[in-house]
Amino acid sequence: MKKSILGALVCCLMTSVFGQNNKSLKKEVIASVEIQKEELITVSDKIWAAAEIAFQEKVSAETLIAYAKANGFNVEEGVADTPTAFIASYGSGKPVIGILGEFDALPGISQKAVPEKTPLVQGAAGHGCGHNLFGTASLGAAVAIKNLIAEGKLKGTVKFFGTPAEEKYFGKLWMARAGLFDDLDACLDWHPADHTEADVQSSLALVDFKVEFFGQTAHASADPWNGRSASDALELYTHGINSFREHIKPTVRIHYHIQDGGQVVNVVPDYSRIWVRVRDTKREGMNEVYERVKKMAEGAAILADVDYKISLISGIHEILPNRAGGAAVQKNLEALGDLTYTESETAYAYKIQEATSKPKL
Repeated sequence: MKKSILGALVCCLMTSVFGQNNKSLKKEVIASVEIQKEELITVSDKIWAAAEIAFQEKVSAETLIAYAKANGFNVEEGVADTPTAFIASYGSGKPVIGILGEFDALPGISQKAVPEKTPLVQGAAGHGCGHNLFGTASLGAAVAIKNLIAEGKLKGTVKFFGTPAEEKYFGKLWMARAGLFDDLDACLDWHPADHTEADVQSSLALVDFKVEFFGQTAHASADPWNGRSASDALELYTHGINSFREHIKPTVRIHYHIQDGGQVVNVVPDYSRIWVRVRDTKREGMNEVYERVKKMAEGAAILADVDYKISLISGIHEILPNRAGGAAVQKNLEALGDLTYTESETAYAYKIQEATSKPKL
């Protein structure tokens, strides 16, 4: 929980800079977060236990919405035609400060709150990126700023954006398309990590797409010459991608997940499907690779004498770093001082290192 408290403090302290650079206000922000501590832990734990995947975060969204309403926020639910997306607002006028909060989980990594790998529900979703902390801490930050606005010590508007489906579909895209960020003067976020520092590095641009191959089924032993295998096309496609890796720049990443390669061994499959993701440091470079990898799908279909279809899933640009803002965040982080851990917390960390065969640090 210390990580989430820290994340809230970072957002809060940075936000307060936009109002007044006043040490007493910053102390009040810190105190506000500490007052919320137990409630924030409860919220985080509930989101952890719910562990809901993209666009299905009903309990997680409801938990955050309830906490926002209990703290006096006006909440718009189901924004951008997305049932689990919402905005919690307080205040009026400028500046308008946004704080982002994610809360979706990942498929197949259910985990109890123990150091060893122990699923809460076998095969179910789980939180591998700490989004239970992300959304909780960001909302705690918004509450701390809201309290100062309510007391007349800060002027402006604070908006908490509940952003779903980040792990798979990038739900912020729907919210950006709906213009929900257009009135912001600044927008802040954070993410759990192994270092506590302002992030002024960019990210990787990426595109997600699905490739489907459509062939002709036949019995694999009695009549294979009349079959046109969608699975052959899929294998040829992945071979093309993997051969291409030698010729791409070190900044490029290509991932794929075979979702359907056929159902039984004695039937020539007439359908196959693969999910592909291409990344690079710049959108322009990523697009070059994307176009080449799409051509490979056509080539694989020709070789296997099948049809194919490419469907776009999602995509994002690289982050544009705000180094001036990052410097202000870093200054506030350093003012907070180093994190301290209890003996039980340190012992827990050692058990994680042991369970994952990491050296004891």
